[in-house]
Amino acid sequence: MSGFAALAEPVDVHYLWRPQLTDPKDEMVLEPAINGRAYALVTHNRWDFLTAAERFDVRVVTPAVLLERF
Repeated sequence: MSGFAALAEPVDVHYLWRPQLTDPKDEMVLEPAINGRAYALVTHNRWDFLTAAERFDVRVVTPAVLLERF
């Protein structure tokens, strides 16, 4: 895990896009993805993020799909 975390870049949250999701806890995952201009949001909880992520042009993929693409 520490090797993967070394590749991460910190993201400052400048805008609050809330509410976009039905689960308020998921907002803390979506917000940095939007503000960090992420190519993809990687989660097993794909269904809850799909509609909101499409609005901001962020792909939502499972960890398995991400590893396949590498």
